[in-house]
Amino acid sequence: MTDRLPPTSLRIGMPSGSLQGATVELFGKAGYKVNIDSRSVFPRFDDPNISGVLFRAQEISRYVVDGIIDCGLTGYDWVVENGNEADVVEICELEYSRASNNPIRWVLAVPEESPVQKPEDLAGKIIATELVKTTQRYFESRNIPVTVEFSWGTTEIKARLLDGIVDCTETGSSLKANNLRIVETLLKSTTRFIASKAAWSDPVKREKMENIAMLLKGAIDARSKVGLKMNVPEAKLAEVVSFLPSEKSPTVSRLADQAWVAVEVILEEKQERELIPRLKRAGATGIITYPLNKVIP
Repeated sequence: MTDRLPPTSLRIGMPSGSLQGATVELFGKAGYKVNIDSRSVFPRFDDPNISGVLFRAQEISRYVVDGIIDCGLTGYDWVVENGNEADVVEICELEYSRASNNPIRWVLAVPEESPVQKPEDLAGKIIATELVKTTQRYFESRNIPVTVEFSWGTTEIKARLLDGIVDCTETGSSLKANNLRIVETLLKSTTRFIASKAAWSDPVKREKMENIAMLLKGAIDARSKVGLKMNVPEAKLAEVVSFLPSEKSPTVSRLADQAWVAVEVILEEKQERELIPRLKRAGATGIITYPLNKVIP
């Protein structure tokens, strides 16, 4: 598979499946156009120095360690499951997932009607999960003897066929829909950008990966923020600036009319609805807000 990748390129693993669309969208916001043909496993970047390949998120950390790819995006849960925490370099954490920006949780769950109230109540029972090794380590660390079986999908159904499950959830809605109750959270996970130690030791590849990480994080940070511009009477500037949120200080520019200034600031989107009426009452006019692609601190 790697023979088709240009040897001088940074080889990056992209997650296929449920995280694929969100990842391509994130790269787009970061400034990288990525095209994936429906029958191809090789994403095409508009950057000639990046070569991509699609893998299941479960596999990416192993392929990074093996040197098949230089770096990749995968869940922290799969780095832990594959036992690769010490074998890869974590470049950065990227707080995005398939449905939200929230971490996913791997939880121990049982049917609502189950008498199980704590993990110890499952001693001698059977647990179904895709996260087999992590689940085994969890119960072994608590000296609770259980049998952990690999689940090939539709894990929620198996909570009633066996004794319990360990499954991932973002919102908990699927568990509630299946009348399942969470007993305990085993692991929280977010997407991580990881690299092989060999690639990280290469100055050219390292700089390229650091640049990608900076832009991806900037794109994520921009999701919850907006830019705001307005015109403010010079006499009201001190009052307006006093309640404006800003990373450092707002940008203030003189207008042709010396009695007015233009003010620009970046703020959390949730602050917008409270701030705009207050700005209007303070004398600001021409107030506009706009979405951001990237915010680099």
